[in-house]
Amino acid sequence: MLGMSHGHDHQHAHAHDEGPDDLEARWGQAAWDERYAGSDRVWSGNPNRRLVEQVEGLTPGRAVDVGCGEGADAVWLARQGWEVTAVDVSEVALGKTRAHAEEAGVAVRTERVDLVRGDALPGGAGAFDLVSVQFLHPPQQMFAEIHARLGRAVAPGGRLLVVGHHSVDFDSGARTGHGPDHMFTPEDLVAVLDPEVWQVELAEAQDRTQDLPGHGPIRVVDTVVRAVHRPVG
Repeated sequence: MLGMSHGHDHQHAHAHDEGPDDLEARWGQAAWDERYAGSDRVWSGNPNRRLVEQVEGLTPGRAVDVGCGEGADAVWLARQGWEVTAVDVSEVALGKTRAHAEEAGVAVRTERVDLVRGDALPGGAGAFDLVSVQFLHPPQQMFAEIHARLGRAVAPGGRLLVVGHHSVDFDSGARTGHGPDHMFTPEDLVAVLDPEVWQVELAEAQDRTQDLPGHGPIRVVDTVVRAVHRPVG
């Protein structure tokens, strides 16, 4: 997974461009390898709730889990019959994903992809019927370009599913550790999707309760956007 966060007028009020050293320190392979190597399990091991809600009922095809972390989403997709590729900047995370898939008895292909350094998703344009992007919060100055690159991997008739921490979570105190410039609203994402290319099926701010260290149960808000790549012709 990548980094995160946001404040009230997040695309503007607290904006700053990060230099190459800042980007490498926050989003580079070494930083995330260190994080994933620091404990047996960083995440819960369960698939993201929003992924399950938005994908159940879809006809399985080729899927890519972007920022796969320890592989819970990738394994869940494979269990639903999807042909899954899992990508992450961290080789340690990818190793954990492979171990999770082996333990679960499912096939998941893994590949290291560094979005901040400009890598494309594997397979070329239109390679996937589902591009799932769960809680990946790229540098603000790369927000539009990275999501455009992810969108190019969606086949005509396929879907781009993006879930992230909503900007309001910075103001509420739920995500103050993430900084104010990386969380985003549904409107922020829809604004970078070409309406001639994308039919937006869902763009919502959705509440849930999460147990956060030091807070206990707290209301958090997710940005959830699901869009279909319009068929050509």
